[in-house]
Amino acid sequence: MSTDQNERLRALIEPLAAGSGLDLEEVRVTQAGRRRQLQVVVDADGGVELDAVAELSREIGQALDEADAMGGAPYVLEVGSPGVDRPLTEPRHWRRAVGRLVKAQLSAGGELLGRVLEADDEGVLVEVPPVKGRGRATERRLGWAEIAKGRVQVEFSRKDDHIDASDEVDEDEEA
Repeated sequence: MSTDQNERLRALIEPLAAGSGLDLEEVRVTQAGRRRQLQVVVDADGGVELDAVAELSREIGQALDEADAMGGAPYVLEVGSPGVDRPLTEPRHWRRAVGRLVKAQLSAGGELLGRVLEADDEGVLVEVPPVKGRGRATERRLGWAEIAKGRVQVEFSRKDDHIDASDEVDEDEEA
């Protein structure tokens, strides 16, 4: 896809996403057999609800057809949210990852594994676990210039997960 087409698609889709309270993260056109596939990735603080994605998909489809932005050839439109392992490239991505375990490649070399405690315009505060489970976790503040790239790490079972007693269902209430 040419940069010009990408810019035109972004210009068409971004106001629609913003009008739905969503951030447009990515627009990508790929060839899928005889058809082209337009993938649109959106995100928001607190996540993206399925109903919002469905409504935005209808709006984008209608706008694409009215503007003939994809030309006469058939295409498939796919609108969704970013995967859990997407790269953290913007401060808002880090803010949305608060509480999550991340791996950061440092600009000066090396990497850091830690849990995001907070993120702001200046950088991110992470809790770094002790080496080999010995000692105490430490907090480290990283400025945006210190981070080359970052990615959320998938956790299947978090050691500090617990069940809140208020979430438990009383067996007498189920009847």
